[in-house]
Amino acid sequence: MDTAEFNDAYDIVIGKVEEWVQTFFEMLPNFVVALFVLILFYVLGKIARKLVGNLLSKITNNKTITSLLETIIGISIIGIGVFIALSVMQLDGAVTSLLAGAGIIGLALGFAFQDIASNFISGVILSIRHPFGIGDIIETNDFYGTVEKLNLRNTIMRTVTGQIVYVPNKRVFENPLQNYTTTGLRRIDLACGISYGDDLEKVRDITTNAIKRVENVLDDRGVEFYFDEFGNSSINFKVRFWVRFRTNPDFWQARSEAIIAIKKAFDENDIMIPFPIRTLDFGIRGGEKLDSMLPPASSFKKNENEL
Repeated sequence: MDTAEFNDAYDIVIGKVEEWVQTFFEMLPNFVVALFVLILFYVLGKIARKLVGNLLSKITNNKTITSLLETIIGISIIGIGVFIALSVMQLDGAVTSLLAGAGIIGLALGFAFQDIASNFISGVILSIRHPFGIGDIIETNDFYGTVEKLNLRNTIMRTVTGQIVYVPNKRVFENPLQNYTTTGLRRIDLACGISYGDDLEKVRDITTNAIKRVENVLDDRGVEFYFDEFGNSSINFKVRFWVRFRTNPDFWQARSEAIIAIKKAFDENDIMIPFPIRTLDFGIRGGEKLDSMLPPASSFKKNENEL
């Protein structure tokens, strides 16, 4: 490269740098204003989130929907501030490009992340409809446990064995859900059997009275007793009763105490819970005994002598 070409390149670089410096100083007031706008809208976003949170806390106890609305309002206000700041810096073309790009990107992400979007929408609907709350005991998608948290993607549960389970909101929303905490009550069904020699009416009365003496059993709901079937070794029955239900031990403790009470009452009144009994009948023809169907013992001895 000769001296003339080097001088030309140097003049071009210096010209560009001078142009950039001049543009910077010309845009410096706009840049300061744009920065002030960003800071202002950021502060406004935080204030708006706090105001919305305080307002919604007086209307609803649903923390999930409150957090969602706070986030949406805060991001929306900051986004408005960004577009105003770009306009102040005379970057209207960039604003248009951002809006167009956001639309295209949003469409592409919508197809790529359908499951995430479905879980998000399901989480919003669950938050609004509120079929369960934090601390409720529910059963859904073959999982049974206490709700630890509901976010915009998963329902987080702690099972009775202590494991944490993340169930996608879409599956919770689309599938049956049982909330055991809503009514504060739960019915216990016990199955048992007594021997064919026991007095059935006596069994019914003794069982019903035994259940009524169990702690936590609701007297106003009564105790239901039904003989169910003639079993192989016993006449089977079911007894049903209601208990107050706040936590899982309420249910299991009442069930355990009821079994103890029934067994103790049966022992005191000579009522037998029979073991399974099997009768072996070797008669080939109706009513005939096994020894009559076999050949006499002499024939066995004869066969042994022949051998």
